[in-house]
Amino acid sequence: MIRVLIVDDEAPARSRLRQMLAAHPDLEVAGEAETGIQAMQLTKELAPDLLLLDIRLPGCSGIDVAACLPHPRPAVVFCTAFEEHAVDAFELHAVDYLLKPITRVRLAQALDRVRALPAADRESAIDRAVASQRKAPARFLVKSGAHYLVVAEAKVLYFSSDGGFTQLTTDGAQYWMDPSLNEIEERLDPARFFRVSRAAIVSLNAIAEVHPMPGGSGELVLKTGQRIEVSRRRFRELLQALDGLGRVE
Repeated sequence: MIRVLIVDDEAPARSRLRQMLAAHPDLEVAGEAETGIQAMQLTKELAPDLLLLDIRLPGCSGIDVAACLPHPRPAVVFCTAFEEHAVDAFELHAVDYLLKPITRVRLAQALDRVRALPAADRESAIDRAVASQRKAPARFLVKSGAHYLVVAEAKVLYFSSDGGFTQLTTDGAQYWMDPSLNEIEERLDPARFFRVSRAAIVSLNAIAEVHPMPGGSGELVLKTGQRIEVSRRRFRELLQALDGLGRVE
């Protein structure tokens, strides 16, 4: 049995999908979500096998939701009323997508593709779709107590890894995230963020100073005064990245 979570901010669209899924005896609708935050919460609670995920959602996009899902992810079929998303955001058949209004035939084709696709290929497909959006400012779903919050990319100072967990830091707050630092890096535009070490990715716009250290490593100072170590391997590359922004003479 394939357990499905329907994610769409419009009740008629969710109802139509539920009705069409009823024709497939190997599928069970595990739940419905109206927003990306609800989708994250229900994915964690219900552990569905498949998300039928609208792209345009209140607060964050379906692509943001897919990127923030922890591994192993459920299979994801994106839904959109805007054809440009299918053309621009995804390689053909890399991640399946359904153009609204969704027909029974097209839904059945997508479900057949999900049934046939190995789990590892599903993960790679989602990663490719997420990477295709790197030039657009991202939003991140972070944990705040028992629920999730949406944090805009512009508010992020840096991401760090602590004991195998990922932390997002803004000016005045820190949040835990489900994706690993490597997964976060895949989402980020290298023109705006830089991996300074195995344990940290920093917003280039948040850097105020860079100091060389003995042995070829370095230390950067953020505009908030926080200090972050830069590995020897990445120090020269960091200077080059900042020089590209006109920050280093």
